Amino acid sequence: MSRVLAVAPVLPGPAHPQERIDDAVLPLLAADAPRRALARRLHASSGVRTRHLALPLSAYADLTSFARANAHFVREGTDLAEEAAGAALAAAGVEPQEVDLLFFTSVTGIGAPSLDAALVGRLGLRPDVRRVPSFGLGCSGGAAGLGLLHEYLRGTPGGRALLVSVELCSLTFQRDDASTANLVSSGLFGDGASAVVVAGEDVEAPPGRAAPEIVGTRSRLYPGTERHLGWDVRDTGFGIVLSAELPRLLRAHLAGDVKDLLAAYDLQVSDVGTWVVHAGGPKILDAVRDALELDDAALTRTRATLAAEGNLSSSSVLHVLASTLDEGAPPPGGWAVLMAFGPGVSAELVLLRGREVG
Repeated sequence: MSRVLAVAPVLPGPAHPQERIDDAVLPLLAADAPRRALARRLHASSGVRTRHLALPLSAYADLTSFARANAHFVREGTDLAEEAAGAALAAAGVEPQEVDLLFFTSVTGIGAPSLDAALVGRLGLRPDVRRVPSFGLGCSGGAAGLGLLHEYLRGTPGGRALLVSVELCSLTFQRDDASTANLVSSGLFGDGASAVVVAGEDVEAPPGRAAPEIVGTRSRLYPGTERHLGWDVRDTGFGIVLSAELPRLLRAHLAGDVKDLLAAYDLQVSDVGTWVVHAGGPKILDAVRDALELDDAALTRTRATLAAEGNLSSSSVLHVLASTLDEGAPPPGGWAVLMAFGPGVSAELVLLRGREVG
């Protein structure tokens, strides 16, 4: 089994109260006072209290083109990626030259070369490190990355892999767009990054770290849902596609997907004591709870992450994973399921098992 040696979440700048962000950006979204009032009501019910942003609040009035926003993404995103990756490697006791695979995911900016190329020099990774940059996985990218690292390390038991996620959602800000989807997203998504070090089963965990095992993974794409979640690529950048049908989809399908993952290991939902769920928003979390018949307490960490940071797209579930591990979950021998949902619509599931502290 591969093992999670370290998770490092990072956030840019100070935490801004939701109301202060509204004061700065809502006049740029809608000239119509009733639409601004609607946005405030939506934001108040988003489950988000504070968010971190890549730029000062006053700078968002100047995001008048995709080119300008993306230039900020490359600059700020590369710095955050370096910070997260460096912290994860240090916590894992892994030297940069020992990394064999670098998986990078983001859905809030683009680059060619992608941001991970800059990390090779900045971190001192080997020139022959295998790089896998990903764009379209969206909010599921962090979970999908863990699954792909696990599959790679099954064939490389002495290897080490690094997952890096950078999401600067505020830079996708679409001014003069008073659509309900844009009003919702403008109060839900925050900025952040994360990095995870995963090693093959022959690599020793650093002293004092439990290093939970990745036991299995499952991916699911729901046919006919392409227009439920994602981006419309415009001259002004990325316009949100966000369907109200997402909670219904999860209520209809998620339990079957989770049960299929668990059944391969002779497990049931009741055997899982820890749930690491993407902070997609209150309705998404309610749908997960209802589909799996969980107690509200099962999603406490996720709701706390949503309140403090907002939805960080692909980084979100990795931030929840970091807080979960910090609290000592899953316990030795205990089971955890990590999950995230992205464009497609897709679901990515990862089964983990706790280990004794080394």
